[in-house]
Amino acid sequence: MTPTDDFIRALPKAELHMHIEGSFEPDLMFEIAGRNDVEFPFESVEEVRAAYEFENLQSFLDIYYQGMNVLRHERDFYDLTYAYLERAHADGVVHTEIFFDPQGHTERGVAFETVLDGIWRALRDGEREFGVSSSLIMCFLRHHSEVDAFRTLDQALEHRDRIAGVGLDSSEVGHPPAKFERVFRKAREAGFAAVAHAGEEGPPAYVREALDLLQVTRIDHGNRAMEAPDLIARLAEEQIPLTVCPLSNLKLCVVDDLRNHPLKRMLKAGIVATINSDDPAYFGGYVLDNFRAVRDALALSAQDIVTLARNSITASLADEDWKARRIGEIEALLP
Repeated sequence: MTPTDDFIRALPKAELHMHIEGSFEPDLMFEIAGRNDVEFPFESVEEVRAAYEFENLQSFLDIYYQGMNVLRHERDFYDLTYAYLERAHADGVVHTEIFFDPQGHTERGVAFETVLDGIWRALRDGEREFGVSSSLIMCFLRHHSEVDAFRTLDQALEHRDRIAGVGLDSSEVGHPPAKFERVFRKAREAGFAAVAHAGEEGPPAYVREALDLLQVTRIDHGNRAMEAPDLIARLAEEQIPLTVCPLSNLKLCVVDDLRNHPLKRMLKAGIVATINSDDPAYFGGYVLDNFRAVRDALALSAQDIVTLARNSITASLADEDWKARRIGEIEALLP
């Protein structure tokens, strides 16, 4: 039986790979640019959307940072985050672990606390109003220096009560995880959870480095790990979750056709794969859109969809009692 949209929506799901700056819809972008009197290189929402044709990760990042530039005040980060939470709640997301990129803001003169306070306040309101719990993960920009990453980590240490983990994102090729081994060690020693983007465009060796040198507990993307039999076996045996982003992979030409996406092979190999939206405003879909796309392209069964939803709960940073309750709710919806 092909799982319906309503069935997928009803399943409690966690989103574990979503960059809050990547949920910046063009209409909100124009609204904030106007109230902040920020010069913007596009004339209309339609012109912005027309620019969302990417050849690779870098071509996306170029426009991503242009959009980020209009974010200046705590209210901006609040509005951005709250808008995402509304959409996530509508898709049946009950828990989200949001990435944010403080370096992309502090280098523009926006204070670390301005970013954090706006996002945090929206997350608390989202939990109260929508029942969506959350954790916040601060990412280091890998195209920046190790020194800059250490400086950003020092800022985060003052807010350990609000930041649950650290991650690694931005331009992957040419910036291996090894570059940040010492920063991640200090972050882990301070009690932060550790995750990292690896194996999106970078080689399988980057996945190994993220596991062995950064000692991450989750791999963000991880597609290219499927090129290496030893990595496939290791990910399955150690139950290292992969936060997979299908529409992102398609939009950034990581795969040429969703019918060729490795997700089904991941599940067959026993890997803890999860479905996420990455940068949904830019890549054409939030969580439900991503589930729908792989359901259709890969002919996923209801059991496959249930497995993906269950994986998202077990792979989250939430406490074990909460996970058990949510998995019970998923099992109750089995056809």
